[in-house]
Amino acid sequence: MKKIALGLLTCLALLQAGAAELQWMTDLPKAQAKAKAEHKMVMMDFTGSDWCGWCIKLNKEVFSTPEFAAYAEKNLVLVEVDFPNAKKQTSELKAANQALQEKYKIDGYPTIIVLNGEGKKVGETGYIAGGPKPFIEKLNTFKK
Repeated sequence: MKKIALGLLTCLALLQAGAAELQWMTDLPKAQAKAKAEHKMVMMDFTGSDWCGWCIKLNKEVFSTPEFAAYAEKNLVLVEVDFPNAKKQTSELKAANQALQEKYKIDGYPTIIVLNGEGKKVGETGYIAGGPKPFIEKLNTFKK
């Protein structure tokens, strides 16, 4: 009986982990085209993924949850604009990320910029305490 219970718990954990798998893009023009075609918003996450404490907290408390994954699948095209210390990036990606940082005047991490399907900025936020629910509620205010 214990083995069955353990097996069921393992399956449940794997299902939840799979549900939270997000598809992050790094090419904004491709993301905008996809968002326009699918009638979604683009959410850019300006992050220091391997050194920024608040970025890591946002990823753990919001982006890694099944609730956010389900919301994102229906409503968002996700773009990671990363400025890591140790993670390797191509020089082209570094240059593209730097250009986006300058364009949107990003001066702290994490910063979330939301664009509509036409590429117009409709909102900006950062870390919001309380998990996925308040973060999703904030994103919903950007829908127009």
